[in-house]
Amino acid sequence: MSKADQIFIENCEYILGHGYDETGTDVRPRWEDGQSAYTIKQFGLVNRYNLAEEFPILTLRPINIKAAIDELLWIWQKKSNRIDDLNSHIWDSWAGPDGTIGKAYGYQLAQKAIYKEGEFDQVDRLLFDLKHNPTSRRMMTNMFNHHDLHAMQLYPCAYSLTLNVSGNQLNAILNQRSQDMLVANSWNVTQYAVLVHMFAQVSGLQVGELVHVIADAHIYDRHVPLVRDLISRQGFDAPKLIIDPTISDYYQFTVDSFKLENYQTGDKMTKIPVAV
Repeated sequence: MSKADQIFIENCEYILGHGYDETGTDVRPRWEDGQSAYTIKQFGLVNRYNLAEEFPILTLRPINIKAAIDELLWIWQKKSNRIDDLNSHIWDSWAGPDGTIGKAYGYQLAQKAIYKEGEFDQVDRLLFDLKHNPTSRRMMTNMFNHHDLHAMQLYPCAYSLTLNVSGNQLNAILNQRSQDMLVANSWNVTQYAVLVHMFAQVSGLQVGELVHVIADAHIYDRHVPLVRDLISRQGFDAPKLIIDPTISDYYQFTVDSFKLENYQTGDKMTKIPVAV
């Protein structure tokens, strides 16, 4: 069983055993049939993944790493908010008439500011500091821009990334305001682990820790039996992430630059209902 499996199981058991049940309260999310989507939730989960030891992807069930990386590149490399720039349809339900998700996610990362060293967007500033000022304690991004929230189809869930270099190791903290544990937990951990690997490779660094801070970690009411089944499974050893070693330019990474070696998983789950 991978470390990611162990952390996921411990998180879910803790939420189910000690979390706050929202049933009967006034909640925003709805199921497709219009019924309120209640959750059992836990405030303030903090998980640590040592990327130097293993790649943190769930093995209890398969995670579509190609689709996860495609969305990651859409946000963090293309810095796009247009759903046509994404190869999956996971954002279709959030798109407006203009075919975008508004001033959210990639749009925010693309916004430029003037520094003494020149003009940078949020991602390019990280890349600059990693190469030229790796001891900086100011390497962070923030997509939760209050000025633009009214123009976002969905407020960003994973909204802030902080990078920190210790010696030759690149560490990161991902801050997330809200997370659907069944649908999104391993998906987001996988994505940001890949992102740390990308930043490290093009900066001549080694990967260190990914710390994931979740303000509201929740399991939806209709997901509870699915989660109980999932965490009762036997997991497998973590696979190895293989990255094209010839890439030194962050903007040259593609979905095909990555592959997993020896990725064994449990069975695919039946269709998971999604609350919106």
